[in-house]
Amino acid sequence: MDISQTIATLKKEPGFHEKVGMILTHNGVARATSRDGRPVSQIEVIPDFAKIEAIRAECETLPGVFKIVVEAHGGTFVPGDDLLFIVVAGDIRENVLEALTRTLYRIKAEAVAKRETLIAS
Repeated sequence: MDISQTIATLKKEPGFHEKVGMILTHNGVARATSRDGRPVSQIEVIPDFAKIEAIRAECETLPGVFKIVVEAHGGTFVPGDDLLFIVVAGDIRENVLEALTRTLYRIKAEAVAKRETLIAS
């Protein structure tokens, strides 16, 4: 996803200027270490695209949210590769932050599986 282009497209949508006071973005990337600090050579990501879309649509109905755009990538990735983009446009900071947080946590918990390949020590 080109985040700048996505934002530019959102700004052209009817109602944007009347309803949006904030845009937040998330760009999740593959890490070189697991959560416990062990080195990782690659990560396999298996997104459930239908579930991601259902979460996106549900979170888009939260108070103050104008639009949520999600792009999830599946496959095998190396550290530094982009995995998940989320863009949330809405009225005020509290609403937009809540929508981004809820969307991100739900996608990670409910719609994405991953397997890390650890580097043998």
